[in-house]
This record gives sequence, structure tokens and C-alpha cells, in this order.
Amino acid sequence: MTNKDDKNGGGRGFARMDPQKQREIASKGGQAAHASGNAHQFTSEEARAAGRKGGQASRGRSKPSAQSAD
Repeated sequence: MTNKDDKNGGGRGFARMDPQKQREIASKGGQAAHASGNAHQFTSEEARAAGRKGGQASRGRSKPSAQSAD
């Protein structure tokens, strides 16, 4: 059996794990970061700035508009 035939999409290590198992492991990492004080806590101003930046970046990539053929 090749990697392409695997139900989890192939790959190695973390990428090959069951998605639920990946979430469990990632959750433990997040909990540990918060417990140790290393996790970043966004302020409302930082969140606002990130939202503005994302909106500006996506403006150039609009969906093709349906133009009428005259």
C-alpha cells in the first residue's frame, strides 16, 4: 500500500495522524502555552488592526464579476 492509498492522506508523523488526535495534541500545546504565560493574548486594538490588514489584503483578490456580454 502506498501513502496515496491511506485514508488519512499519506504523509508522515503529525500529518498522518487522525484529525481528532491532531486536535487533542494541539489543544494540549495551547493549554501548556497559556499555563506557562507564553501564549499571546490579543488586545482589542491588535485584533482590530489584524482585521483591517486582512481586509486590505483581500480587496485585490475579488471574485470575477458576472459581466453582461453586449
